[in-house]
Amino acid sequence: MDDLARYVEREIPHLRRFAHSLCGSAEEGDDLVQDALERAWRKRHLWRREGSVRGWLFRILYRVFLNSRRGRKPPPEQMDENTLADPRHRNAPPQEMNLTADDLSRGLSSLPDAQRAAVVLVAIEGVSYDEAAAMLDIPIGTLRSRLFRGREMLRENMNDVRRMPSRLRRVK
Repeated sequence: MDDLARYVEREIPHLRRFAHSLCGSAEEGDDLVQDALERAWRKRHLWRREGSVRGWLFRILYRVFLNSRRGRKPPPEQMDENTLADPRHRNAPPQEMNLTADDLSRGLSSLPDAQRAAVVLVAIEGVSYDEAAAMLDIPIGTLRSRLFRGREMLRENMNDVRRMPSRLRRVK
């Protein structure tokens, strides 16, 4: 196995998580990852060894995603809980964690594709602003704008959910 294949193999979990959050479903996300990996393999001669493989693969995946969305607007589907798994919440009660993940999933699904991609890359994947802008092939100012608007919309959605009557009730 050559170097590029090893590098790509290490990035597959990150690609899957990003694809699942973009598409809204695991099945569609896996198909997107497969399409992106096929394109990356066909275009492997274009990878410059000086750059990050992750950035190159994410850029390919995002372009494949945009191309697949042209001319159609599918209804958002529920994301699975593994898409939004966060190790900081491992000690939270499972019911509360599931409700928060559901609310966050719905909030992310309601964002426009461009804002969702920016929020997922920076906030969930932990990618730097420069890397995220390169992955999405946009200027850093545009990334910051999308990130700000996406976070604000997500914050408003989450505050609306918190103001609603609690979905949990005490059972004696």
